[in-house]
Amino acid sequence: MTPREIRTDDVTAQCAVCGRSLLRGEEPEHYLHDGKRRDVCGLCTGRAEREGWIREAEGAQIGARAARDRRGLISRLRQWQRSRVQPGPEAAEPNGSLGDELRASPHASDGLFTAQPQGGERHVHAVPTSDELKITRALELFNVSEHPRTVAGVARSLGPPAVAVLPVDNSSVVTVTVAWELCWYRYEVDLADERGGVRVADQGYELDELTESEQIANAAADDRGVLQTAASA
Repeated sequence: MTPREIRTDDVTAQCAVCGRSLLRGEEPEHYLHDGKRRDVCGLCTGRAEREGWIREAEGAQIGARAARDRRGLISRLRQWQRSRVQPGPEAAEPNGSLGDELRASPHASDGLFTAQPQGGERHVHAVPTSDELKITRALELFNVSEHPRTVAGVARSLGPPAVAVLPVDNSSVVTVTVAWELCWYRYEVDLADERGGVRVADQGYELDELTESEQIANAAADDRGVLQTAASA
């Protein structure tokens, strides 16, 4: 008797998170990450979502601005951002320049000025007088904060952001705007009060909500969410 050769065309799926081969009959969840479709087992969906992966059914073709996908994607980004970023009490303050509360005393000899508070106690620092030095210092403070994790997480799904770092006129405040096609974050750094840290000043989902200057990139983010100016990239 001639032995029969049995062949199967079944292809075993593998979880893109844990690497486990899925059992026969076990259906994977499909996610989008780095512009590619990824199979994820039921045990790893939570981990995939914490890393910023987007479920395919809710965010198909994320790079396109399709109106039917926008609502689901925005909802997922909002939920993910709430779980990763917990702004302090200052985040609830109205937007505006903190420079209105400061008085500057220039010291031309060292290129710095000391910002003096009008009310309340603040930790006073010498602030660079040139815009270039302000931008450099603001990025240094941003990069040692928790916010690069947020930038990196969103970038894994939406790609590299455009970054605009802008000193506020006649102020010790520098704004850092990180924008993708479908969402943006605006951070504020008060160089006269470095202990106050970097705070989330605002966020949105339409680029036309930004000023013209904020839509012109002068910095970039690497895959860890660390920011650097175009000149130093």
